Amino acid sequence: MSLKISRPRVAALALMAALVGVVTAGPAVAATPQTTTATSTALPGRTPAIPTEFVDLSTSALVADQARHEVTVTYRNESSADRTVAPQLLVESPDAGPFLTPADIQVERRTATGCWEAVELGSQTGTLFTDLTAAQRTLHAGDTLTEVYRITVLNPEAEGTVHPRVALYG
Repeated sequence: MSLKISRPRVAALALMAALVGVVTAGPAVAATPQTTTATSTALPGRTPAIPTEFVDLSTSALVADQARHEVTVTYRNESSADRTVAPQLLVESPDAGPFLTPADIQVERRTATGCWEAVELGSQTGTLFTDLTAAQRTLHAGDTLTEVYRITVLNPEAEGTVHPRVALYG
C-alpha cells in the first residue's frame, strides 16, 4: 500500500474534513475552526467521520478526447472484520496548472442496475474529487468492492491525472 501526500491531496483532505465537521456538528460550529487528526474519535458502534487511511490505486492520464473512459475501483477486505470503506476518484491538475474545474469533465458511476448516474465533483486547489460521505459502505470480511466510473473530458485542453483510491475508516 502506498500513501502519497501531495499539495492537492492535502488540500482536498483538509476541505473534506472541514465539510464533515460542519455537517456532523451542525451550523453552530461552522464559524469555529476545526482541528483535523488522522485518528478515529468515533463513539463505539458509529462510523468515523474522517478516513484513517487511503489505499492508492493505479493512476492514469486524463484523456482529453471527449470519449468516455471507464475507471474501475476495486478493493478486497482482507481482514477478518467488517470495514467501512469509500471509493473515491481524484482528478489532479498538473502541479504548475492550469487547474481543472468541475466543468472540464463529467464523471458518472454505474449503479447496481447497470445505469449511469452523474457524480458531482468537489474542487480544491486544482484537484477534483468525488464525495466520500455518500460513497461509504460496510464491506464484510473477505468481500470485494468494485465500483465503475466513467469519465468524459469536456474541455479539450484539460490535462491531469486520474487517481482512484479507497478510503478506509476505523
